[in-house]
Amino acid sequence: MPLKRLFDTQVKATRAKRERRKEARPGELLQAALDLFVEKGFAATRSEEVAARAGVSKGTLFLYFPSKEELFKAVVRENISGRFSQWNDEFVQFSGSTADMLHTCMDIWWSRVGDTQASGISKLMLGEACNFPELAAFYRQEVVQPGHALLARIVQRGIDSGEFRAVDASQTAFSVVASMVFVMMQRHTGGVCVPADTSFDPVAFLHHQVDLMVRGLQAPPTEAS
Repeated sequence: MPLKRLFDTQVKATRAKRERRKEARPGELLQAALDLFVEKGFAATRSEEVAARAGVSKGTLFLYFPSKEELFKAVVRENISGRFSQWNDEFVQFSGSTADMLHTCMDIWWSRVGDTQASGISKLMLGEACNFPELAAFYRQEVVQPGHALLARIVQRGIDSGEFRAVDASQTAFSVVASMVFVMMQRHTGGVCVPADTSFDPVAFLHHQVDLMVRGLQAPPTEAS
């Protein structure tokens, strides 16, 4: 291969590699930020730490995310709130019973959030919300409200179909959330929520809670007919 052609090929390969690296940077920064926020909390995490873990300079970090607060919001959107559109579509398309839907809801939530590093975001907010009211308001709007609304819709679906008694769907949704919060706290507090001599299976626990809830919600035969 002529020297000039070889040089041109190497230049193109280097440029392509740089472009791929540039495209990957936001994702790498978000992953580094998620890990550090969960490990250390929001207040204790410094922007330069995130940049260093992602292998870039602090200046590069701020090219993508102008502040630590904006970085945190992007982490929440990437890992939780950005998925609500898909979850709502899955709700619309689901054709089984509402009891089955609640079980499926728990499985999906566990596999995509609860059993991932992203579940640590909720623990972080529980611990630091009072110190960062703006971020707390953001989290409530982006995660809590749409999540609660989706769960209430599921309960209301059961009421409308006659599967469930006529209950307050919004209040009942809190019972589902409580189970999720418990397993997240158990996962991110070194198992302190469960006695040391007691085995704990988070998936079995979640489904047990759904079974209890469904039994309590079931409409009497006269109402279901």
